[in-house]
Amino acid sequence: MSVGYELKQGIIAAAAGANEIIPVRLSVESKDWFVMPSYRSDPAYRHGDDDSLGVLVVNLGTPDAPTTAAVRRYLAEFLWDPRIVELPRPLWWLILHGVILRIRPSRSAKAYQEIWSDDGSPLLVYCKSVAAGIESRLRKVGSGNIHVALGMSYGNPSIGSAIDELHAKGARRLLVLPLYPQYSGTTTGSVFDAVTSALSQRRWVPEFRFINHYHDRDDYIDALARSIREHWEAHGRGDKLMFSFHGVPKQTLLDGDPYHCHCLKTARLVTDRLGLGKDEWVLSFQSRVGRAEWLRPYTDETIEELGKAGLGRLDVVCPGFSVDCLETLEEIAMQNAELFEESGGGELTYIPSLNAREDHIDVLAGLVAGHARGWPEFSGDIDEAEIREEQELMRQRAVAAGAEQ
Repeated sequence: MSVGYELKQGIIAAAAGANEIIPVRLSVESKDWFVMPSYRSDPAYRHGDDDSLGVLVVNLGTPDAPTTAAVRRYLAEFLWDPRIVELPRPLWWLILHGVILRIRPSRSAKAYQEIWSDDGSPLLVYCKSVAAGIESRLRKVGSGNIHVALGMSYGNPSIGSAIDELHAKGARRLLVLPLYPQYSGTTTGSVFDAVTSALSQRRWVPEFRFINHYHDRDDYIDALARSIREHWEAHGRGDKLMFSFHGVPKQTLLDGDPYHCHCLKTARLVTDRLGLGKDEWVLSFQSRVGRAEWLRPYTDETIEELGKAGLGRLDVVCPGFSVDCLETLEEIAMQNAELFEESGGGELTYIPSLNAREDHIDVLAGLVAGHARGWPEFSGDIDEAEIREEQELMRQRAVAAGAEQ
């Protein structure tokens, strides 16, 4: 049966036979209709090669350097993500490139310079240690080939390059671990978009699992509580403990994002572990930008109020940040510490993120192992010699059938 096509007023009509018309409406993305489909091939594949489990560890990202130019590139990518700013693209492009990227990069570069180390961005340094720790731990508790790669939603190393790295190592099973304990569409949701976009370009996609959150896992809560207790043992205990989470627009909560609830539950569980009364701790949200209302109470306003009330010492922990970064080391430990003192308070003490602590690595490795259950590396009954024998037989059969290798 022949099929004819007619383009008319944005509709392609496929005529299947004499009387049947099948309309297909063109969308904004319909430019793809006129492009030859192309998927990334796998020329390096060899029959009988070992399959492996690839674990993709993802965090937000960081500029390549604490310079205005590098920060501008980073912010241009970060702020263009529709998960971050939900505005019509033409309007947001004008605001972003006409105003924000002309002003904010130089200010942010100065802030990055305050925390930049000889090894580079603290976030990247800590994330590399975390990824290496997870890989080492997984290889001890799992079987077969397990590889871990680090990718960033924005900046380098990119999510796409990390997937390429795992693919080159034979990863036919991919498990994604966003380093965001509390789910948010602005963070975890954005990781999902980037990963699936990268995979959609591949001809051979791997088996795929995605970790959504871990805000209320017992071992995560225990690790947070332990880190706070250890800080108190080493530096004394403040008059009040503040849980400061990264803020998001209030509208995301109204639209059904569970982030606010996840943050509250994490804080409540940790305070239960610590045995704190309701007057001994407070929760707030930091890092707001723009004029829209964000989740309240705001961290800076709360810190100012506590300072004016004459609080002697305020301890601040940021459980939403798996590793320390600009928002913890500069915004909290520097900016807000200064604000607290200027407002009449005594001392603000920042309690570090979990970073590459052994108990944090245990949490993350256990999280991965649990989600990988049922895959060969964590099935509990792997016979590696048997697997290699079967792989060699597969290769021999493929060659006998005409394969080149």
